[in-house]
Amino acid sequence: MNIVLIGYRGTGKSLVGGLLADRLGLTYVGMDAAIVEAAGVPIPEIVAREGWPGFRDRESGEVARVAKGDGLVVDTGGGVIERPENVAILRQCGPIVWLRASVETIVSRIQGDTQRPSLTGAKSFTEEVAEVLQRRTPLYEAAATLAIDTDLLTPEEIVARIISAIAAPA
Repeated sequence: MNIVLIGYRGTGKSLVGGLLADRLGLTYVGMDAAIVEAAGVPIPEIVAREGWPGFRDRESGEVARVAKGDGLVVDTGGGVIERPENVAILRQCGPIVWLRASVETIVSRIQGDTQRPSLTGAKSFTEEVAEVLQRRTPLYEAAATLAIDTDLLTPEEIVARIISAIAAPA
C-alpha cells in the first residue's frame, strides 16, 4: 500500500510526507523532485522550454512510475489532480490524503518560493493562489479519501491524524 498526498503548494505535503514515511517505515517519494532530477533542470526551466502541458506530461509519467511501487508515501505536485487519468491511477495506489490550507496560510508559507513559475500570468501572488485554489478545490475534494486542514496543526499532528485515519477500520 502507498499513501498519496495531494494539495496546493505550501500545505505541508513535503514535510508531512517525509515524517509520515519515517514514522511508518515507508519510502518517501517527492514527485516534483523526481521530475527535476530526471529532467536535469528546475521546474521553471522545464516550463519555459515545454510549457505547462509539457510539465504535466512529465508529471503523468511520474504518476505511472510511482503507481508501480509499494510501501511509498507519495508527495504529488499541486496540479497532479488537473488530469483525471492521474487521479484514477493514484486511487489504485492507496488512500489519497488532501492537505489543505487557507490562501493566507499558503501565501505566508510559499511567498519566497522561486522554484515555480506563475500559473496565471500577471496577477498578484495572493490573487494567483486564490484563483488556482478556487479552481482546484473541487478536484482535490473529488480525489481525496481524507482531507486535513493544516492551518493550525503541526506537521506531527497532521501525521498522527493520517495514521489514525488509515488505521481505522473501514
